[in-house]
Amino acid sequence: MIPTPDLSHLTRHDLEQVYDPAEDTFLLLDALEQEAEALRKERPLICLEVGSGSGCVSAFLGKIFGQSSSLYLCTDINKHATRCTLATGKQNKIPLDPVTCSLAQPFLSRLHHAVDVLLFNPPYVPTDTDESSSAQSSAGIAGSWAGGADGMEITNRLLQDVECLLSPQGRFYLVALKQNDVPSIRSRMLEDFGLTSQVLIERRAGREFLLIIRFVRTAPS
Repeated sequence: MIPTPDLSHLTRHDLEQVYDPAEDTFLLLDALEQEAEALRKERPLICLEVGSGSGCVSAFLGKIFGQSSSLYLCTDINKHATRCTLATGKQNKIPLDPVTCSLAQPFLSRLHHAVDVLLFNPPYVPTDTDESSSAQSSAGIAGSWAGGADGMEITNRLLQDVECLLSPQGRFYLVALKQNDVPSIRSRMLEDFGLTSQVLIERRAGREFLLIIRFVRTAPS
């Protein structure tokens, strides 16, 4: 069993500014642990987590690979989150490289078809568009959960870039809510970008029904 990253360095003030790991975070960790053997076989060079928050997920991914030459890039619009991500990497002896930015924007050209592991636990809670837009503009903690119409406004923006980022053997792990219309997400990614998918885990957490979906390129026929 792979230990959960040590987050004891995060203060009460940190957790008022940054998303505190919760059921969705731990479900993603469970999915990654389930995939650990396959991930190690791929020997990934570039890992990218979009919306890293506390840095818990990327630190866990680093624990899966242990001593390796992997590069762990992390992004978040929240400057407090990038600071916490950096601290979590140091606390767990994982070299995390956080960047304060929107989604994967700075990497779209330089990491074209180069990302071996892409992670996204998006703001998936359905809200009105104004609330989602305000949350993104303010770049605070609300940006970690306010997802706009159907909880998909922010997710849809990244989905347009996934194929551009993924390496030939790349894997994309997405956290989704049942209300996000998962069948539609999966069919769209297949039809528009040739990415096949599998629901790895699904679990009820209070009133939410959460899923982890893995996307990969369609194997050549």
